[in-house]
Amino acid sequence: MGNKMTVYADNAATTKISPAALKAMLPYLDEAYANPSSIHSAGKAAADAVYRARVELAENLGCLPNELYFTSGGSEANNQAILTAAEIGAAENKKHIITSKIEHPSVLRVLKRLGTQGYEITLLDVGENGIVSLADVERAIRPDTCLVTIMAANNEIGTIQPAAEIGEICRKFSVLFHTDAVSAAGYIDIKPGALCADLLSLSAHKFHGPKGIGLLYAKKGVMPSQLILGGSQERGRRAGTLNVPAIVGMAAAFSEACVNMAKDNQKIARLRDKIIEGLLSIPGAKLHGDRTRRLAGNINVGFGGISGESLLLALDSFGIMVSTGSACEAGAAEPSHVLLALGLSEKEAKSAIRITLGRYNTELEANYIVECTAKAVGRLRSIANLEF
Repeated sequence: MGNKMTVYADNAATTKISPAALKAMLPYLDEAYANPSSIHSAGKAAADAVYRARVELAENLGCLPNELYFTSGGSEANNQAILTAAEIGAAENKKHIITSKIEHPSVLRVLKRLGTQGYEITLLDVGENGIVSLADVERAIRPDTCLVTIMAANNEIGTIQPAAEIGEICRKFSVLFHTDAVSAAGYIDIKPGALCADLLSLSAHKFHGPKGIGLLYAKKGVMPSQLILGGSQERGRRAGTLNVPAIVGMAAAFSEACVNMAKDNQKIARLRDKIIEGLLSIPGAKLHGDRTRRLAGNINVGFGGISGESLLLALDSFGIMVSTGSACEAGAAEPSHVLLALGLSEKEAKSAIRITLGRYNTELEANYIVECTAKAVGRLRSIANLEF
């Protein structure tokens, strides 16, 4: 093995900010720092920047600018989307919500709380490939269903859900459809119109934008519930001084992601497949999630007999940064709820690591990941006297 490299392969947790996004942000961190709610000329300049960013995002999402609401990220957008639909449902005496067992915690934990407030939550199973069945969605819809919330793509195993088809089913039954598109943005088309989505969540730091900024798309006629009370920002639906640099950076990053999506995906998927092929040649290796219906950069794999956490630390010693699942759940003693939903045992789920590639990864890094993983797995098994 050659010299030690530094390889960032945890792009599902967060991505490196792109030079274009950083360049767009800098003026609003330095010279044009005014509060966009202020009515003086400097405030108006900041407000104009927010307006331009909103229009740019709307153009790339194929929606109206006033259908977009800025949030602190994907978790807040998911919370606001679900509570909005729940509030609308309660007014119509509809308190049944459908979701899947593999959603992000920012969806499942809101629904758990709603379950204590008189709402009935249906948790759909997924197959061992991690994909929601359309027949199951349609079967679960009832006259009192107010919302179906299914993610566009899973953050841990990368499986791409049939969101557009689910949206069509919801439309047929006049049920609101929300999709958490946080992990899908930049990898697949997530235009709300194409997905038949009434509500959609995004987070900038997943597509080379800054952290701490996201957005909620709410279709015209769907008025978001207020999670944060205070000033009249975001047309009275989300109080708090707008984060102008981050909003501008998100718009620049998303434009760049949309323009480069096909080219980036082709390169990233080729590296992903190269790594998968290499890792599956290691005895006892198992890929989790669908082999082909997955995000270009996602590899979730387990190695019999060793813990994912031990392997993560071993790879870190080689300079390779990966994860054992969602960064939001890092440090949790419990195995991944996503992997358990696929039918894995607790032991199998705890053996998994998630390698996620992005725009800036290289073929040299892909080769290094395979080489070091094989070496680390062999070393950990020899310590434990395991043979495969």
